[in-house]
Amino acid sequence: MYSRKRMTALSAAGMSAALLLTACGGGGGEDLTGPADGGGEDVQEINIALIAWEEAIATTNMWKVILEEKGYDVTVTEVDVAPMYQGAANGDVDLFLDTWLPVTHADYWEDYGDQLEDLGSWYDNAKLTITVPSYMEDVNSIPDLADNVEELDGRVVGIDPGAGLTRITKEEALPGYGLDGDFELVESSTAAMLAELDSAIAEEEPIVVTLWRPHPVYAKHDLKDLEDPEGLMGDAESIHAVGRAGFAEDYPELSGWLQDFEMTDDELATLEALTLEEYEDDPEEGARVWLSENPEFVERTLGGDAEGLEF
Repeated sequence: MYSRKRMTALSAAGMSAALLLTACGGGGGEDLTGPADGGGEDVQEINIALIAWEEAIATTNMWKVILEEKGYDVTVTEVDVAPMYQGAANGDVDLFLDTWLPVTHADYWEDYGDQLEDLGSWYDNAKLTITVPSYMEDVNSIPDLADNVEELDGRVVGIDPGAGLTRITKEEALPGYGLDGDFELVESSTAAMLAELDSAIAEEEPIVVTLWRPHPVYAKHDLKDLEDPEGLMGDAESIHAVGRAGFAEDYPELSGWLQDFEMTDDELATLEALTLEEYEDDPEEGARVWLSENPEFVERTLGGDAEGLEF
């Protein structure tokens, strides 16, 4: 997650939009910006920008599968965050599924929002968490950790030292709840944190970790995010689909589907687990499997247009 630098300065800000134009090749730009043909029918070519974050990989591959089944010619362009916003504002890509508002992408939205179309929020529980296994029945809030110092060996298992999640836990949550004297935030890596979580749960041992939603580990284990009565870990954010200017005019049908696009915690976690773990080398196939197992999602999102689709 925090190669993303979501809660730290976004390091891509100085990158040139030329990187995006090079990556797009023949799939983007002029051919995609004209009005839709046929009176209300969508342009059949679409270029979706992808920043390699977990939920973006999962949902971009899912929509690629859906759209190709509906006859679209889909190009996915992987790019960094600043060139993505610059390119979308310039019309060089059509769609981006992973804009975090109101905080994470606030600067980009201020700079480019008036040149983009907000196609709606599809997930509203994106947040930083302090989390325990659900079998730890006596620990339900962050302040409850004070009564479990010995049981937890005074350790909160964290991730990378430079992550925003690490900073907020260390500088805001632990001191704010008076826990910094009793608990050490163990800084390591996301992989190391997840390995320690797996090991503890296998033995049903107590453990507390720093985590975030959305994350595929929620599909793997029965976990409990601790209540944060003072709001020191920050408020939940929403994830939005965003199009270039003129998107709704050029893609009226797809715009309607995106307006109806919503995912629950469980749906997103299971989609991530398939695309990022079980089918890590072929996330598109993982998305296809997930869609075949979740026909109610397809029907809810596409309505009558889901008829006849097979994944």
